[in-house]
Amino acid sequence: MQLSERSKNYAFSGVRAVFEKALQYKDTINFGIGEPGFSTGQNVIDATYAAMNNGATKYVSNAGLQPLRVAIANKYRKEQGLDCTTDNVHVFNGATHALLMAMLCTMDPGDEILIPCPYYSAYIGMADVACVGIVDVPVYEKDRFHVKAANLEKCLTPKTKAILINSPSNPLGSVTPPEDLKQIAEFAVAHDLWVIADEPYEALLYDGAKHVSLGSFPGMAERTVICNSVSKTYAMAGFRIGYCIAPKALCDQCTRVQSSMISSVSAPMQYAALEALTGPQDYVAEMVAEYDKRRKIMVEGLNRLKGFSCLYPEGAFYTFPNIAGTGMSDQELAFYLLEKTGVVTVPGSAFGKYGEGYLRVSYCTETEKILEGLDRMAKLLGTK
Repeated sequence: MQLSERSKNYAFSGVRAVFEKALQYKDTINFGIGEPGFSTGQNVIDATYAAMNNGATKYVSNAGLQPLRVAIANKYRKEQGLDCTTDNVHVFNGATHALLMAMLCTMDPGDEILIPCPYYSAYIGMADVACVGIVDVPVYEKDRFHVKAANLEKCLTPKTKAILINSPSNPLGSVTPPEDLKQIAEFAVAHDLWVIADEPYEALLYDGAKHVSLGSFPGMAERTVICNSVSKTYAMAGFRIGYCIAPKALCDQCTRVQSSMISSVSAPMQYAALEALTGPQDYVAEMVAEYDKRRKIMVEGLNRLKGFSCLYPEGAFYTFPNIAGTGMSDQELAFYLLEKTGVVTVPGSAFGKYGEGYLRVSYCTETEKILEGLDRMAKLLGTK
């Protein structure tokens, strides 16, 4: 029997390729991981068990539990000033699922989407499933990896139907500022484009960076699909709860499509997300403060390495150092570090062609491991 060409040609994540190679080594230190380095709050775990004990083990609404949708709508009214109700909220299995559904419900096969590059590598697979083309829009280190409307304009084609903006960014750690987002919004309105805003790192901000959702700008509510999750803010990646804020007509379409895919999202996990959003928020600030300490240690350590130059990330938990000075390609260096030191990093080219010459280095892990990993790298590469 023959397997489908679609499945055989499906894009395989460059991030996963590194992780699979790393399994061959012992005593590794993982700077490649994109998962929160903290435990889920006990209140969230307790709410999950309570929901199951109280009978939340059955099918629920395709669009998501009403109390959770209320909490999400309240959050965006309060934090971003959006005029949204539960009709504008849909719950999914993580932000990745929300992003795929956004593509499926805004674009037809053959349409194109502009995505600032380097970008989250899973976007490629999503676009494959939706049968749409990705147009790589370069972002530049000289601009602190902020997205510029002028660069989007240069990449516009007659097939362009949408833009995808990820801020704070995975893999870059950049936070595109409000003044640039305003110009992107004006560009989207002028060309009648959908905007998919990927925002799961919204709470992880440093040095005064501010998260402003694209949906909050004039003329954007009717054309923006905000995709978010509880994975990063609340250290709940394994709960797989994401959601979108979007026009009612799009949410209705998501319900139709999702009903034949997964039916509904896990009920106990939705109650867990409800507790995360409405319960105590103190530990979020505590996590961000700890990430900030790790961020500074990581950047300072990377900038001491020969051939490395690294900006301070403004959000998320990734650095994206320029490694051109090492004389190696990003692929060569990532596997050289893995083989010689056991330190796992990800080649920048795993995130698109404009990522060549960089590494993605995460600071999710504990401070002690960050220091040890930097020490191993310094002994191999030398310091300035």
